[in-house]
Amino acid sequence: MKTKFLMFPMRSLMMTLLSIFALALTTACEDKDDDAADAKTITQIVVDGTDFTLLEAAVIRAGLADALSTGSLTVFAPTDAAFRAAGFADVNAINNTPVATLQAVLQYHVIGSKINAAAIQVGDNQATKMLSNVDAFITKNAAGVSINGATVTQADVSASNGVIHVINAVILPPSVNIVGLASANANLSYLVAAVTRAGSGVVNALTAAGPLTVFAPTNAAFQAAGFPTIASIEAADPATLANILTYHVVAARAFSTNLTNGAELTTAQGGKAKVTIAAGAVSVLGKGNGANASNVSIANLLATNGVVHVIDRVLLP
Repeated sequence: MKTKFLMFPMRSLMMTLLSIFALALTTACEDKDDDAADAKTITQIVVDGTDFTLLEAAVIRAGLADALSTGSLTVFAPTDAAFRAAGFADVNAINNTPVATLQAVLQYHVIGSKINAAAIQVGDNQATKMLSNVDAFITKNAAGVSINGATVTQADVSASNGVIHVINAVILPPSVNIVGLASANANLSYLVAAVTRAGSGVVNALTAAGPLTVFAPTNAAFQAAGFPTIASIEAADPATLANILTYHVVAARAFSTNLTNGAELTTAQGGKAKVTIAAGAVSVLGKGNGANASNVSIANLLATNGVVHVIDRVLLP
């Protein structure tokens, strides 16, 4: 009986030790796999990624492959669809873009330190210095993380030299103020004419430091509102134009990811405009527009003093 009593715990002990050894071996293998995954640099992850072919071409064209393989970095990586939406149809379009332009754009997607999504504070438009030495604006709210209105669709892709956050839009560094941005867009020439006709008060307001948000009606929107030509705008009453134009301005920086469904925006004119968001599409309803909301056709154009959203209907106070 004594021998049997001693044999039972010995067998149990051996089984336990074998189980512990097997678990340790499995854990070691998993750790090795994790290390192998993290061993890829940011550049290697981009090259290997099936949805980063245009980003890869841009990195190579800009001569930044080595730079994105060293240091400790955070990269906001646009997908192929994001590049195409920004006007880069294919690799050929990337390769026809000046190197200096691509360098400026790509460096504006990089922070010179590693920042995981969990380390980003909750809040709107947190100014963050990018590798290009220009601020971008990061928002973290209930909907997730965004930068300059571009949404992070996949966060925390780990690399040996930092982390990648995948985004759904290419973000462009600002180079001109709101008036300059509108002046460079042929589809906003009626708006520029209206701002000029409205007088120095409106011009000065839209070129001030800001930050501002401007809902910018297209030429077609002005034509539908009763201004068939630029000449008709130049003949309009400046005070009337100023009243309408300031109704399109909000005295804050508001990217699409800062707007909430049902929110009422207080405009520089003093009136309110209501925001509606449905299936990702943003519209704004002016008090004088009845039930005819204005749809945002192009969102999140960044200027040095704010952000512009292009709309398809003039807002009426």
